[in-house]
Amino acid sequence: MKIMSIDYGDKRTGIAFCDKREMLASPYCVINEAYQPKLVKKIAEIIENEKPETVIIGLPRNMDGSYGYRCDECKSLGEALKETVDIPVDYQDERMTTVIAHGILSDNNVRGKKRKELVDAVSAVEILQSYIDARRNKMQ
Repeated sequence: MKIMSIDYGDKRTGIAFCDKREMLASPYCVINEAYQPKLVKKIAEIIENEKPETVIIGLPRNMDGSYGYRCDECKSLGEALKETVDIPVDYQDERMTTVIAHGILSDNNVRGKKRKELVDAVSAVEILQSYIDARRNKMQ
């Protein structure tokens, strides 16, 4: 199934999609919007155009597994999306995804402004890939 993932940030939000076979997650875009109602509208437009069957939002848990302030913000975004679109919204632990994304960009010699523009989309890819992998492991 086609799945969309969201790496929700204070200023930038990364979006990624996977193919219908759930084999490969790819970056889609970064939305530069801090005001949640406008962000929800922009995400809803992407959902309308791309037609994913579900949306996964990264949940930035603390390293000890506990939930913090940012988790509440992500859940708030999820609730706002549920009120706006008619597809399931789920969450995926996103611990270390930004660190992994920076590592991937470093390995590919992406630096400076370009890196800042891409890191959130690459983080969304990591969130989605971990979700896909977890689904695949449950099926085995």
